[in-house]
Amino acid sequence: MTADADAADTQAEGSEPAGGGKKKLIILGAGGLVLLVVGGGAAAYFLGLFDSAPPSVEPGEDPVVEQRPVVFYDLPEMTVNLSTDGRATYLKVRIALEVADKATINQIEPYLPRILDAFQVYLRELRPADLEGSSGLFRLKEELLRRINTAVYPARVDGVLFKEILVQ
Repeated sequence: MTADADAADTQAEGSEPAGGGKKKLIILGAGGLVLLVVGGGAAAYFLGLFDSAPPSVEPGEDPVVEQRPVVFYDLPEMTVNLSTDGRATYLKVRIALEVADKATINQIEPYLPRILDAFQVYLRELRPADLEGSSGLFRLKEELLRRINTAVYPARVDGVLFKEILVQ
């Protein structure tokens, strides 16, 4: 046997066929996925996320979900110039406030100029990039809610709802 043939035999014995490595990788990946699913299911079960039905609901009955009454109050439409490096960019927004009852609306109406001022000052500092994507709008909503609750304290607004948002 020559040295070249001996080296070829040694290389052939130590290497696997090209498909064998891929099969092992697929099997390991599938096994890992099964382990994650089973482990996640067990964790959810032990955390009580798989309760079959609330104790007050009989099997076959639809559960009755009580919704608390809410009242919506529309703020005037606002158009502001956004903070940019040159080109004029405008934000037009229509907002509704979610409150617990009409009495809360009566409490916050006298503060409407303060609310609009707080919104205008904040909105003018935004850049168009701040409003991109759902996370940008979520941050905007949370910031506006924080500002309005500061302006109308001790009254409380439960939510800020966007009826229209236009960046131009």
